Amino acid sequence: MTTMTLLQVATDAGAAIGKMGAGIGAGIAAVGAGIGIGQIGKGAMEAVARQPEASGDIRTFMLLTAAFVEGVALFGIVVCMLVAIG
Repeated sequence: MTTMTLLQVATDAGAAIGKMGAGIGAGIAAVGAGIGIGQIGKGAMEAVARQPEASGDIRTFMLLTAAFVEGVALFGIVVCMLVAIG
């Protein structure tokens, strides 16, 4: 029967907590992106309601900004997954 030192037990527990934290971080990144894109859509709808003639420009900026938010969220999720794997 092998005996584990206190340091080995703490390291194993720390790895599990780190993986749990990575999963929670990935979830928070996804939720944050959803909220951000929802706010972008809300602002775009309000802007188009105020100035319908500018709808083309507003749509362009809305899509560009949503792509940036999605890119940042994807980066956060990838970092969290790399932490979970390593």
